[in-house]
Amino acid sequence: MKTSRRIEIGWPVLGVTVAADLDERNPVLADAIWDALPYRSLQGHALVAGHHLYHVAPVHDVLHLPAVHRVDRRAVPDGTLFCSRLQHLGIKYGELTEPMAATPIGRVTEGDLDALADAGRAVWESVYSSKKPVVAEVRRAGEPGGHRVPRLTAADPEMDALVGDVHAETERIWLDPPQELVDLHDGRIASRAGTHGTVLTTLLFVNGETRPLGYNAYSGLVRAAHEGLPLEPLRRMAHALIAVPAEFLAYCGLEKLGGFTERLLDGLDRLDRRQDFAAVMAHMALYVNCLGGWNLHLFPWNVGDHLRQAGAAS
Repeated sequence: MKTSRRIEIGWPVLGVTVAADLDERNPVLADAIWDALPYRSLQGHALVAGHHLYHVAPVHDVLHLPAVHRVDRRAVPDGTLFCSRLQHLGIKYGELTEPMAATPIGRVTEGDLDALADAGRAVWESVYSSKKPVVAEVRRAGEPGGHRVPRLTAADPEMDALVGDVHAETERIWLDPPQELVDLHDGRIASRAGTHGTVLTTLLFVNGETRPLGYNAYSGLVRAAHEGLPLEPLRRMAHALIAVPAEFLAYCGLEKLGGFTERLLDGLDRLDRRQDFAAVMAHMALYVNCLGGWNLHLFPWNVGDHLRQAGAAS
């Protein structure tokens, strides 16, 4: 049994840092996070499930590593840390309503739960109203912070060049909003997507396509490759799952994603090893999940502030 490993999760702009201990409930997931430290990421907040913080972790392996212990997030103590195949590091800080099975990897120390709740409220304000980004810094306790996005490789030169370009773009937008999304949310849409000049409609559909493209399509392809699915079915799945959403998102303004996808689909037949297929898809997953995180942050959620559940307080 490994001894508990302590990490620190800080939000420098908020002046808040909490300590958490990784445990052995899902050891390979905890190891993957520990080995990736330190890193920084845009902090997000659940928009449906309740009092839950999450951010995209720059860790390719969590897309496919197995979980051995699952819990109902609603029933575990506040401060529980989760690592998910959505490439998220999450923290429960209060009531949750979504009955989702989750994979815990640790818990915030008891003495830091009040500070965690303070951070949660501030991040909600950031995501829902102010749009001032909050960056999370995750590091081993007592060690300096830092950041990197790991780069995988592919044997085929052209596909490895694609991996390099996607990696570079992911690093470029990791802590700074992509200009394409900024333009879209500001109503600068070259294709004029949005019937009768609307913008909110386009934003809704972009959000609705981006999240499953990263969470399900690309992540699912990575898992399928690691689970041994032969290359020919993997290629057919890739064409079926990613071509249409990427074409639509490029039309709405995410032209870099469209260009990367065209290069990927054109070169699929040159990928003759599952590990290379998984590497390319993992980089696309991380890139799209990063786009999704920024889209969720930039989205004007408070335009629906007048729409409240019956009996709910604001």
